[in-house]
Amino acid sequence: MLDIREQLRRDGHACSIINITRSNQAAGEPDVYHPPTPLALVRLLLRLKYDLLHIHIGGEIPPRVLALLAACAIIARGKSVLTLHSGGYPLSKDGRAARRFSLRGFIFRLYTRLVCFNRQQVEMFEKFGAAKENIRLIYPFFNQNPDKNVSVPAKLKDFADAHEPFLLTVGFLQPAYNLPLQIEVLEKVLENFPGAGLMIIGAGDREDELRRLIASKTYARNILLAGDVEHAVTLHLINDCDVLLRTTDYDGDAISIREALHLDTPVVATDNGMRPEGVYLIPKGDGAALEKAIESALGQNAKIKSAKPDDYRNIAAILSLYKEIIGAPASESAVEKTLSSDVSSLWLFWLVLSVLRNLLESGVA
Repeated sequence: MLDIREQLRRDGHACSIINITRSNQAAGEPDVYHPPTPLALVRLLLRLKYDLLHIHIGGEIPPRVLALLAACAIIARGKSVLTLHSGGYPLSKDGRAARRFSLRGFIFRLYTRLVCFNRQQVEMFEKFGAAKENIRLIYPFFNQNPDKNVSVPAKLKDFADAHEPFLLTVGFLQPAYNLPLQIEVLEKVLENFPGAGLMIIGAGDREDELRRLIASKTYARNILLAGDVEHAVTLHLINDCDVLLRTTDYDGDAISIREALHLDTPVVATDNGMRPEGVYLIPKGDGAALEKAIESALGQNAKIKSAKPDDYRNIAAILSLYKEIIGAPASESAVEKTLSSDVSSLWLFWLVLSVLRNLLESGVA
């Protein structure tokens, strides 16, 4: 999202960002907003002047997010784009139950365009009744090289330099990422590679639990829980590490994997049925397979890397989509088409408004 914004600015356009996650951060940067309540968000959307609204959501889609999606599509007046940043959503209970005559299908069809980044998402939105011409397959990553003007903090650099091989994982400290598996398997890796080190980048509600687990190990000094690290620094670490690890119980496409492959860094990841070519795949939760895959990846001689130019194709595809929508001749909008074409749309519409009203009254963010 930030890369899209920067390209828009370079092209002379304005772009505001509204942070719709729970946050106590005050809006300190121009054109960046942090509405504290749903009502504040709706007021902001009604007040701002914009040609197009692009909403990015990920993970599950509970009722409060459905209400948000409905409100955004209606307020945007037929100039709206939705990107679902959850490649695994089609495999979820709601994704598998996709059908046209459903509340979710009704709300998704309010959007002018739906952006997907795997075939499963495309097929799911079609089951929800979205027209094929309104669905776009655009991957959500920008392949770029590390910025030479960015330095890696001493604590992180010292750890990376002191360990050979240097293993890295980038994600959230949450159960779905199965980080204890990596910590346990490192003991086996150290038997053949005594100098190995594992750095874990990310934050989450399992941080205290993971710190206790690491502290209980005799090889705790070989593991660094780095916390949140800015993307520019993370890119350097992905480039410098010997293997990037991605062990998950639930996962879609992962930007860190795409970045690693672009930089010729070997990747070991759980097989979720949608990994890009070139990844060492392991079954979910299989420690023995993880150990074997790490050793295989280390044999790839990751230090041989080829210089590649930055790849702007996906950002260019998004900007082209924006121009397509903004430059289209005036016609019946997606909102109007959805409201007029569905037999059951009237009661669905009132249901959406009812859910939204209840959320606004309750103050749920």
